[in-house]
Amino acid sequence: MLRKCIFTLTVLASIIIVFTGCSRNGSVKSGESSATGWKIGENGGFDYKGKDYKDQIQGPNLILIHGGTFTKGRVQDDVMKDWNNAPTRMQVRSFYMDETEVTNLMYIEYLDWLKRVFVQEDGTNPIYISALPDTLVWRNQLGYYDDMVNNYLRHPAFRTHPVVGVSWQQANNFAKWRTNRVNELILEEKGWIAKGARTSDAIKGRVNFDTETYLKRPDLVYGENYTADNVRAAENDTEDQTQSFVGRRAQITVRGEGTEEDDVKVTNASVEYGIVLPEYRLPTESEWEYAALGLAGIREYNSYQGKKKYPWSGDTSRVTQSRNAGDQLANFKQGRGDYSGVAGWSNDDAEITADVYQYPPNDFGLYGMAGNVSEWVADVYRPLTNNEVSDMNYFRGNLFQTYITEDGKASVNNDVINYDDNPNGRSVYSQLPGSIQKQNIVPNDFDSEFTNEQLLNTNGLAADNLAYADGDKLFQREKGNPDGEEMYSNAFDETRIAEEKRLTLVSNTTRVIKGASWKDRAYWLDPAQRRYMPEFLAADYIGFRCAMSYLGSTSEDRKPRGIPKN
Repeated sequence: MLRKCIFTLTVLASIIIVFTGCSRNGSVKSGESSATGWKIGENGGFDYKGKDYKDQIQGPNLILIHGGTFTKGRVQDDVMKDWNNAPTRMQVRSFYMDETEVTNLMYIEYLDWLKRVFVQEDGTNPIYISALPDTLVWRNQLGYYDDMVNNYLRHPAFRTHPVVGVSWQQANNFAKWRTNRVNELILEEKGWIAKGARTSDAIKGRVNFDTETYLKRPDLVYGENYTADNVRAAENDTEDQTQSFVGRRAQITVRGEGTEEDDVKVTNASVEYGIVLPEYRLPTESEWEYAALGLAGIREYNSYQGKKKYPWSGDTSRVTQSRNAGDQLANFKQGRGDYSGVAGWSNDDAEITADVYQYPPNDFGLYGMAGNVSEWVADVYRPLTNNEVSDMNYFRGNLFQTYITEDGKASVNNDVINYDDNPNGRSVYSQLPGSIQKQNIVPNDFDSEFTNEQLLNTNGLAADNLAYADGDKLFQREKGNPDGEEMYSNAFDETRIAEEKRLTLVSNTTRVIKGASWKDRAYWLDPAQRRYMPEFLAADYIGFRCAMSYLGSTSEDRKPRGIPKN
């Protein structure tokens, strides 16, 4: 009996020693720095602001897509002989994706905000005009579509249909605007921005909220009104004419010494708090294709069982079971002159676009990843994917920029409105008043002199990487030869290549389009298929949805191992 007790105590002591030795914090107590042992937040010590952070806030309409490996590109015969989507093994990090395409109602909300905030003294609003979709995309030389031209964007019958007639540039601007409005609301709810400031009449012109300005130069946000002066002015205004922009949580009381009165200091919810969301943006082509496939539906333990031709499982585009058997699972063109089937027995319940929730979601919970409208993605188009350079989060289109100017500070664009003047004669705004000004990290002229810091940068020299490793000047056999032939002729630069000598429409302003639309045949339902269009053009069959990066690890939220339930 005594021996048993001694043995039991020995085992317990060993377990305690093992767990103590393997303690995550070692000898560091709770609330102390693992690096120095100082108390976190102690006067003169390290002030850790993210101690209450649990997970990234999920933005409106977003679905978390768990990352993984997959085969990007075609998994069926290349009947079109495009040879522009060869199969390539890729890894995609976890990210968020819009549950549906951006609808007409969502886009009208954006237009309404621009119309209210940026109206000029003479009543004109060029910013609002530049954001309007091109409703004339519905016109057809031999078809009657005037009803769509006049009604599709604004009529309530189409409010939950995907917005079309939007160029890549306009879609990109919408994503930036959405980032600012979502973060503005979050900061108001958390007490960092004054209640009602975002909807007040004071929001005009440069007096508006911009996420990057708030993080980099909070003293310049809201037209330089997010300051202690604004707090004091609002408190001393007996007639309530001064709009307060600073929330209570951002106000720090500074106790006056002796007879001095207390003062106030203003702070902001910096990145360290984990409150401000990353930017809404267009998804990369890899993200879009991975999300559309929804391979979670054919996963068994740690491998995929087979391949997927469509976002749903199976080799047919029709419902195979239930009372709806025979109906189409997506909105696409059935055949020549057949967009919806016969009267009284429609196959897909849509002659043109459909409600964004019309058809079942894929295994990630995303709607409309096949059919309805094709979608813009972020990538610049090139026929081949260079997975030797990158097989993780592949993206062609990087333009590396910085906020920092020569004086070491970020500056804000207050009054100047920058526009992109496009070859089709339409201008689209590229920067709004109140936003941070950016500049390329290094010159793009490879004949320029580089500093040692730039030359020894392992990530490359150039800021503009849109044409990286595609046969452009830097990667020709005759490197540095300014007269060398370009791999892709820029279709809009008449000074470099004569019009009659141009061989392709592919250029650095050509963007990738993914997915089938209501005008396409079933071949294009395959998520691997890809097309392209200049970023300043629009069509009646192209829409878009937004994505957002996920910050952190999703391992703790992993689903139980085994065969998933469909």
